[in-house]
Amino acid sequence: MARYIGPKSKIARKLGSPVYGPDKNFEKRNYPPGFHGPSKKRKKVSEYGVQLKEKQKARFTYGLLEKQFYNLFQKAVRHKGITGEVFLQFLESRLDNVVFRMGVAPSRAAARQLITHRHIMVNGENVNIPSYLLKEGDIISVREKSKSLEVIANAMSSSRYTRYSWLEWDNKLMSGRFLNKPNRDEIPEPIKEQLIVELYSKN
Repeated sequence: MARYIGPKSKIARKLGSPVYGPDKNFEKRNYPPGFHGPSKKRKKVSEYGVQLKEKQKARFTYGLLEKQFYNLFQKAVRHKGITGEVFLQFLESRLDNVVFRMGVAPSRAAARQLITHRHIMVNGENVNIPSYLLKEGDIISVREKSKSLEVIANAMSSSRYTRYSWLEWDNKLMSGRFLNKPNRDEIPEPIKEQLIVELYSKN
């Protein structure tokens, strides 16, 4: 499946957010890319432009292609609840995101690779679909033969791991549980989901 493989810092600077995670280059040059740098006069962004930027920020943060992102949004529209919040809950329920949140992989891209290479199991079965939506109570674990992988060991030993109230994880067993979908105030991503809802409502 096609993935963006271009300069990541450039995308982060364009969107004004470190969408690919900690980025020293972004921290040093936290302004849009361009020949004239921060001194360049920039036109006022339209309402549509603000909404589009927010959608792109969310899409790049979670690493989805345009069609994937839109289809998941439509699934949220059909679901009961506040569309924007439900949409973020679906994004957080994706297997690649949960593997990343549990600290098994250093990034969502790395989590996708682990999943597609069949290193991750759900309820004791191999699942190689990064977009797989987890349900409450699902058990996520590292396949026995994959527990010694360097990328997993390095990720789990780093200080990056943060505990989330909707997830359980046991480092020794390399297994955890998806307890429930997170509430909006539990999702740490600085995304203004209402802008995305407004953007798609125009179509």
